[in-house]
Amino acid sequence: MRVLLVYNTDYDAELMEASPADVSAVREAALAVAAGVDGAGHGCEVLGIGGPDITTLMSRLKSDPPDLVFNLCESLAGNTKNEVVVPALLDLAGVAYTGPGPLAIGLCLHKDRTKDILVARGVPTPPSVVLAGEADFAAAEAGNLAIDYPCFVKLCHEDASVGIDETNVAANPAALARRARQLVAAYRQPVLAEAYVDGREVNVTLMGNGDEVIALPLHEIDFSAMPAHRPRIVSYAAKWDPDHVDFGGTVPVPVTAMAPAQIAAVTEVAIAAYGALGLRDFGRVDVRIAKDGTPMVIDVNPNCDLSPDAGFARAAAAAGMSYADLVGRICELASRRHADLRHAA
Repeated sequence: MRVLLVYNTDYDAELMEASPADVSAVREAALAVAAGVDGAGHGCEVLGIGGPDITTLMSRLKSDPPDLVFNLCESLAGNTKNEVVVPALLDLAGVAYTGPGPLAIGLCLHKDRTKDILVARGVPTPPSVVLAGEADFAAAEAGNLAIDYPCFVKLCHEDASVGIDETNVAANPAALARRARQLVAAYRQPVLAEAYVDGREVNVTLMGNGDEVIALPLHEIDFSAMPAHRPRIVSYAAKWDPDHVDFGGTVPVPVTAMAPAQIAAVTEVAIAAYGALGLRDFGRVDVRIAKDGTPMVIDVNPNCDLSPDAGFARAAAAAGMSYADLVGRICELASRRHADLRHAA
């Protein structure tokens, strides 16, 4: 196949101010996937776009359409909500592409909507409430919200643990109101408060479509090195600051010492969430295991990080897949899915 890999460059200027290495890392991730596509036996070109230059992509699709677009575009014009634009345009152009469509991405970008769908489909997930303004903060302070404590607070429209630190675990109504006020003021978006599940956190890496979705070997977050006074959560510092105590206290490791029945239950719930939100080709579902053994979905990642050192590649390696095998498999799944849709039409 002739593959065109598309990734976003809209944060390049901002990242360059912080560290030129960050920009090279973003591009290096795209180039690594492109090399994997080549290694799988396909030809791959790379196109970076930032937002206003979206016409460059459309012109390219019209003048020389590829067999497949490998979509790594996670935002445009500095706004993650614009992640839906590229797949929508690819649908309009009738071009096959990897990963979820605009509806699935849009739903997962609104964590409250994700919750609504999971609940409606009977997929276990912690009970939650949305806080958007002063009336909600006052209700929280007064203890009038239908939420159990401790609860965990997160932004409705962000990923990569943006806005998450130790204060996001609120032990009481006052702590919830305080942190919700801070986050809404800083990020100008609602927050979701959900019952905090103090149990093992498992990352379920999934591949496939329809009734043929499989889970790669499970990984979990090892909190054993986390100081006792720190909450067992994956904060922003845990992902992005190697010098922070949370970084060393949240190490992803293969799941061990878990009963086969528990593994099956976690996998079943993750696949149910994958299907409920309309994920395609690949994705990751994060699950916390409650004290009674119930797996609770806490996050659904529709277009997760495919860097060679990221969790998806680790899970694939544990399944005996090389990086080229992984990337090539995603291309094959997307191409076959698109061909099936054309045939059905």
